[in-house]
Amino acid sequence: MASIVPAEKIDVIRRIEQLAVGAGLAAIVQTAIKLGIPDSFDDGSVTVDELAKSAQAEPGTLGRLMRALTVHGVFDEVEPGRYTHNDLSRYLREDAPIPIKYLVLWMGAAWTWEAWPRLTDAIRTGKAVIPDIYGKDFYSYLGAEGAAGMGDFMKAMTAITALSAAPIVDGFDLTGVGSVADIAGGQGRLLVELMERFPHVSGTLFDLETVVANADPKLLPGGALADRTTIVHGDLYDKVPVDVDLYILKNILDAPNQQSDRALLNIKESAKPGAKVVIIDALMDASVEELRVTTLVDLFLLLNVGGARHNTKEFEILFEKAGLKFLGIKPVPGTFPTQHLAEALVP
Repeated sequence: MASIVPAEKIDVIRRIEQLAVGAGLAAIVQTAIKLGIPDSFDDGSVTVDELAKSAQAEPGTLGRLMRALTVHGVFDEVEPGRYTHNDLSRYLREDAPIPIKYLVLWMGAAWTWEAWPRLTDAIRTGKAVIPDIYGKDFYSYLGAEGAAGMGDFMKAMTAITALSAAPIVDGFDLTGVGSVADIAGGQGRLLVELMERFPHVSGTLFDLETVVANADPKLLPGGALADRTTIVHGDLYDKVPVDVDLYILKNILDAPNQQSDRALLNIKESAKPGAKVVIIDALMDASVEELRVTTLVDLFLLLNVGGARHNTKEFEILFEKAGLKFLGIKPVPGTFPTQHLAEALVP
């Protein structure tokens, strides 16, 4: 019997199949990390039996997992049942140059497996689904979940910043700037990069008290940058009691617009005339290739906080509503997805 699918459409069907099993692709990488497989051996090769012993797993089912991983480019199978690292699997190790494993764990945290099936609801209502699932807003849930969930979140945010910190700092013009604040700056990875590059600049790290308590050691008392660092704890949606020449907000104004409006107004209330505000984020009017990730992160934000990624015009509107003078947006080469610097001036 002839196939009901025309030969020229076979690739279309295969692509649909790949999309349909996307959750499985995420799961096999997350499982490899949770079992400690990338960290269980260094250079050289290892058998599935050896991996099973270190992972405390059944060799037969672990072999099935390794088969799936190697088919999708994670690890190499050099002979039946024997594996080596490749470039991709090495970056899932704890000692990788950038701890990208925590981004994988964060994007696959337990709540995501409950939230993604509710995307239909979020699209229909335009609202986050986490409050309906857990009876509290996302950050309250994250804090209540315990140190592991919040820890993975902070490490994931640090990894994301580490991927782009150097080229982002390359894009800054700090002429006439003597003081900088990283608002909701997490552990301060970007601030460290900036202060190391510009020795004349003093820095302020502003975030929640529980977050700044775990700031980069270089910023804390006794650290290499401590004498130029001020650490302030607070909630940017309440007030931002910081007076500097330049305010930086990286991947922060993806919250619902009313919260983003409040954050910028709080900064304006504390800033002196002539101070600059720079938002660092991906753009929704970027190239199709960049949007393969950015569009999914945009929906991820909808599910957890009811937020969204913005396009150029939307950033301009955010600044104007806060009474800030929009100066323009420029891309940051060498980042992926490409980050952009959206700049404004306090009049």
